[in-house]
Amino acid sequence: MSMEKPQHWRQSGLKLLWLSALIVVLDQATKFWITHNLVYMVDRIEVLPFFDIIYVLNPGAAFSFLSDQSGWQRWFFALLAIVISAVLAVMLRKQPQSLWRVNVAFALIIGGAIGNVVDRIRIGAVVDFLDIHYQGWHWPAFNIADSAIVCGALLMILDGVLSYLEERKAAAVKDNNHE
Repeated sequence: MSMEKPQHWRQSGLKLLWLSALIVVLDQATKFWITHNLVYMVDRIEVLPFFDIIYVLNPGAAFSFLSDQSGWQRWFFALLAIVISAVLAVMLRKQPQSLWRVNVAFALIIGGAIGNVVDRIRIGAVVDFLDIHYQGWHWPAFNIADSAIVCGALLMILDGVLSYLEERKAAAVKDNNHE
């Protein structure tokens, strides 16, 4: 991940904030539909034999971490997501648009984080509705925002691996040229 400074914001990763906004809109639109069309923890729409649409609330973080606390976690996770989003936005501003993989990753994470922050501030918990299951075993329910965060994190890892491999290849070519 090179940190070359772009000359103008239009040449930076900030151009991808439209992707963050799209994630927030899609996330909130799906959550609006879920909360207005399904009964909380009752209705279940079978999409595939292993995938359902449900309506649950998660006052905690990933895998319901800290969901059994008294409510302080609502503001802690909201503040944490806002801080992380701000840091990633600053990083996007400093990076050239040519670093597209990591810029897309940051934009996905920002969009997902803000999508879940809206829920935390508005209702005190995150609306989850995607339920993957097999023979009675259920993966913790999740949503569009969570999916964007995971895809962004995986893309960051992929970018790191590919950047490392590109640097190794360039170093090998350089060493071969000096022999």
